[in-house]
This record gives sequence, C-alpha cells and structure tokens, in this order.
Amino acid sequence: MPRRGLILQTRTHWLLFGLALLCSLVLFLYLLECAPQTDGNASLPGVIGENYGKEYYQALLQEQEEHYQTRATSLKRQIAQLKQELQEMSEKMRSLQERRNVGANGIGYQGNKEQAPSDLLEFLHSQIDKAEVSIGARLPSEYGVIPFESFTLMKVFQLEMGLTRHPEEKPVRKDKRDELVEVIEAGLEVINNPDEDDEQEDEDGPLGEKLIFNENDFIEGYYRTERDKGTQYELFFKKADLMEYRHVTLFRPFGPLMKVKSEMIDITRSIINIIVPLAERTEAFAQFMQNFRDVCIHQDKRIHLTVVYFGKEGLSEVKSILESVASESDFHNYTLVSLNEEFNRGRGLNVGARAWDKGEVLMFFCDVDIYFSAEFLNSCRLNAEPGKKVFYPVVFSLYNPAIVYANQDVPPPVEQQLVHKKDSGFWRDFGFGMTCQYRSDFLTIGLRVMSPADHGATSLLKPRLHISRLS
Repeated sequence: MPRRGLILQTRTHWLLFGLALLCSLVLFLYLLECAPQTDGNASLPGVIGENYGKEYYQALLQEQEEHYQTRATSLKRQIAQLKQELQEMSEKMRSLQERRNVGANGIGYQGNKEQAPSDLLEFLHSQIDKAEVSIGARLPSEYGVIPFESFTLMKVFQLEMGLTRHPEEKPVRKDKRDELVEVIEAGLEVINNPDEDDEQEDEDGPLGEKLIFNENDFIEGYYRTERDKGTQYELFFKKADLMEYRHVTLFRPFGPLMKVKSEMIDITRSIINIIVPLAERTEAFAQFMQNFRDVCIHQDKRIHLTVVYFGKEGLSEVKSILESVASESDFHNYTLVSLNEEFNRGRGLNVGARAWDKGEVLMFFCDVDIYFSAEFLNSCRLNAEPGKKVFYPVVFSLYNPAIVYANQDVPPPVEQQLVHKKDSGFWRDFGFGMTCQYRSDFLTIGLRVMSPADHGATSLLKPRLHISRLS
C-alpha cells in the first residue's frame, strides 16, 4: 500500500509539471503571434539602422534650432519694448525735474515761464485768478470768511484748538516748520532779486552796498488754505534801522510756489483813530488807559483816541482819567463825545467815526477790555487798505481770573495773565467786533458793527486775523 501511494504521488507531480510546461508554451506562442510586424529594412534608430538615426537627429536638431530662433526673436522684441518704455520714463522724469526747478529756483518768474509747460503754467495762474488772493469774493455772511493763521520764526498761532492742541504751537511741528521755512526763503528770494514789475525800489545799505534781507528780518506772516484752490501766504520783512516794510504775497496752487506781488509799504505817517464806545466801567477804562499810555503814547506815537460815552454816571471820572493822562504824557490827541442815551456799541462806533473831521484815517474799533501791543498796531496798518481790504483781528479771550487762579490767594497782575495757554483762554474766532478799516470804506458801506457787551472777560489782541477783501 505505501508503495502504490508513492507511485501515485510521483505521477501527479509529473502531470502538474507537464501542464505548467504546456501552458508556458501556449503563452509564448501567443506572445509571438501578438508581436507587431516590422519592415524588414527598418531598424531601431541609433542601434542597427545607422542612416535612419542620423536623419532623425538632424531633423530633431533643426526643430530645436527653429524653436530657439523663435524664442530669441521674442526676447529681442521684448527688449525693444523695454528700451522704449525706459526712454519714455526718462523723458517724464526730465520733465518733472524741469517743473521742480521752476518751483524751486524761479518761483514763477517770467524767465522760467518759457521752460515750464504752457498748460501747467496756465493751470497754476488760473488757480490764482480764481482764489481770493487777488480779488474779493461775495460771501453769504461773515462766517464764510476763511481766517488766516499767523506765524513767526519760533511759533504758530493756531486757530483750531481741539482737545489736544494749544492756541500757540511752540516748537512748531516739523512738517509745518519745513513748509514755512520754504515760504520764508522764497519771500527772501523775491525781495533780494526783484523783477521789473515789482512795486519796490532798489535800496542801498549804510555803506552803499546792495541791501540784502535775511531770515532775521522776517517780522510775521499769515497763511490760509482754500481747499479747492491752494494756500496763500502774506509775509512782512523789516530791517531794524529802516521804517519801511517789505510785503510779499505768495500762493501755492497745489503745486510750486507762485509769486503774486512784492511791494514796499511805508506806514510812518499812518495815524490810527482808536474808537472806544463806553458806558460806566470806569475801573476798566483806567486799566485801558494805562495800556494806552505805555503802547500808544510812549511807543507808537501815531494814535488819536476817540471815546464815545453813554449816560451821565461816571462821565466825570472818565474826563478826569483822560485829563490826567494828557497832563502826565503831554498827550492831547483825544476826543470825548458824550451821548445821553442807553449804551449801543454800533451807535457809538458810528458817532465816533463821524466825529473825525480831518479827512481819511485808519480806524480801530476797540472795546475797553482789550489789551494790544505796538506790533498789533503795525499789523492793523499793514493789513488794511482803503477800497480793498479791512482787517478783523481774532482776539484771544481770557477766562475769569477768579477761576483760573482759584488756587492762589490773589490773582497775578493783568500783565502776567496775558499769555496764550489752553487753560487760560481761547481764540474768539466767531467774533467780528474788533476791526481796522479806513473811514471812507466805513462811510461808503454804511456798516454798523453790533455785538453784545461782554463785561466778564478780558481779551488779548495778537496778530491772529480775518482779512476781508472788498469786492
């Protein structure tokens, strides 16, 4: 039995081996049958058929060469376009540089007008023609006037205060300082190198040399911005040993600075008639006359005082104060007009203006609680022009000293209270009661300046201003 099982197992193995061999043979025949037929003359490129492979590679090289030639042509075309764009950009940069040179060196002078593009100059001059720098403008009310902000070499008097700003900026912020320094330098360039059409004469120094102004001769300046036109600058220069002022007007029409005019102003013979309406308030009038004596009599010396007094009570005290000041200072240029009426400021200004019978005069409508300086009186002369301009200074209104100095036993003297600080007062930019204007303009227009009497505050006049041009 065991022997028969061994034989049967051996036969089975051979049978399986034969079947596997048969299947392999069938599969090999099938693969041979399915293989692709080839041409008897063809051969694998580069291996046996050497001639066919060479042609193939030549065709391949030719195709690659054509591809690279096309790429090179495209790159050459792009390089040419880039060169053209670079040339156009260079021309634009050259044009911008020429415009910048016109603004920095010429300030709109006649000699540079031919260099600058005509359309640019036409636009800039059109902005100047539309702005209020040259002609007056009709406004719906006094609140439509765009106020000026004044500045010196060290500070800027700010009208818009807000919660974090102060009524004067010192030191001046860098961007604003750079702007104003550029403007002052442009004004000096105009004065030291005048054009033929400038309204100023060449003046020699004490040794016969040409008179040259520098930044130390800058007195004060004003600027304001019309948002749709540009910024106007009014600059005043003065040599310490001369009486004449040099006035330069510049305009920046959202572009280079443009000169509007340059002139010399002589204010040595300009008399100011200060008109003060008054009722009672004799103590305030005594303080006013103390400041008047120090500033107008001892320093300026070109002032006439007109006091229009309402009522009888206190009239004798006012006469006594005027006579005392006149005798002590040998001053007799004053007029006292008495009206037995209730106080009316507009009525008092009208009567005071008509009380002057010596022809044309510059008038300053003033209140009894106003303190001003000699510099302000010169600002009044410089910024009012008969038939053209009236001057409305913006007063700095001081708070009640009993509140500001409540932590002190006694408030400091009035002179020490006259400071521009956020905690001590504010700019009264909404008031137009103080004004400098010529008598002929006042009588021609028939203006009556009305404002409620303010008996609780003291105001300090500094060169913060509204300037209105008469159209």
